[in-house]
Amino acid sequence: MMRLQAWDISMRETLLRDGYCVIEDALPPDVIHALNADLEPSFAATPLCQGRFYGERTRRFGGLLKRSRDAQALVLNPVIMDLVEAVLKPACDRIQLNVMQAIEILPGQAQQLPHRDHGMWQGAKGAHEYLVNVIWPLDAFSRENVATLVYPGSHGEAGMARAGQEEPIVAQCPAGFLGSTAHGAGANISQSARRAIVVGYCLGWLKPYENHWLAYPPAVARHFSPELAALVGYAQDRPDLGNYEGQCPSILLGDNLPDHVGAIDALRPGQEALLAAYLESGGEGR
Repeated sequence: MMRLQAWDISMRETLLRDGYCVIEDALPPDVIHALNADLEPSFAATPLCQGRFYGERTRRFGGLLKRSRDAQALVLNPVIMDLVEAVLKPACDRIQLNVMQAIEILPGQAQQLPHRDHGMWQGAKGAHEYLVNVIWPLDAFSRENVATLVYPGSHGEAGMARAGQEEPIVAQCPAGFLGSTAHGAGANISQSARRAIVVGYCLGWLKPYENHWLAYPPAVARHFSPELAALVGYAQDRPDLGNYEGQCPSILLGDNLPDHVGAIDALRPGQEALLAAYLESGGEGR
């Protein structure tokens, strides 16, 4: 069972009440500086985006867990993991990494269309959250250099039903927000670029934004910790979702994988109980 500390509970309450929360001193600055330095070659080599939503004065790239060893510190941050699980676990068996993307927004980039990230999936909205995002600044955020704008109270069924929204707040340090919270990058009217990383977590039964099996094939993922490998897809979401030959795909990360393996049930507790009752009744469903 998850045990949240007092500050975690306070952040969870703020996140659910306002749709976002600010997370101060989440990591030592040295980790962020080292990550930014590791990603410098990728920022320099990545072409500008195409399309007005991504932003034509913007660079974006993923696969960060193989570009920098320090990227793991963001994904596996224990305070954030507890917070995300508290929000998402009621609607899924496990959580997964939805996206880990580096973003550089150059001077002259217009303000992004306010949007809700859960719109990438077509399911009905309002009963539960689909994802939680965390924005990690690599540079100092300000109103002038396109800090993320978050609209308080725009989340959940009530927030989505509003005709209008409150004035946005400017997220100037690490901030987490719900998938139903309206947000968007502001216009960069400064003279310098602004870099950040978005780390998103979603329900384990959804198709993630980033195709992690291509970004981190078994030859790469076998060097991850079991927790990190599970987050990027090398684990099943019961019942049997994301399996490999009927087994947990984590078998791909070991040595001497046989050519043929046998399928193994991976059912949720309620399904196990239903199956047991059915068998005890003689298979007649009584």
